[in-house]
Amino acid sequence: MDKSDRAYKTIGEVAKILELKKNKKGVIPTHIIRFWETQFKQIKPKIMNANRRYYDEKTINILKKIKFLLKDQGLTIKGVKNILNNNDALKLDESIDKSIRGKNLKNKLIRISNSLKTLKNIR
Repeated sequence: MDKSDRAYKTIGEVAKILELKKNKKGVIPTHIIRFWETQFKQIKPKIMNANRRYYDEKTINILKKIKFLLKDQGLTIKGVKNILNNNDALKLDESIDKSIRGKNLKNKLIRISNSLKTLKNIR
């Protein structure tokens, strides 16, 4: 049973949504999200019982933008702070959408290519 998209997510669930790479032991690196919390004032999880963090949809979207800018675009933390603080969110959303569409198209083309290779091998 999946949680509703609007339900609060735990830090582990957010790490999976962000597709953060697991370390050699197979552990999801939630420490990255905790570090980003210290660097970006826009990340405001609800901290409830036993200091557990819970993230809403708005915060998860901010984390997606931060990850995109840091990991995909290669910006520094200072550069990402400048963008988030200057309210360039609309331009940023357009860039992220284009990047995601590009990745989806690339994945589809790879699948088509693999299917064609398989068909050639069958003959």
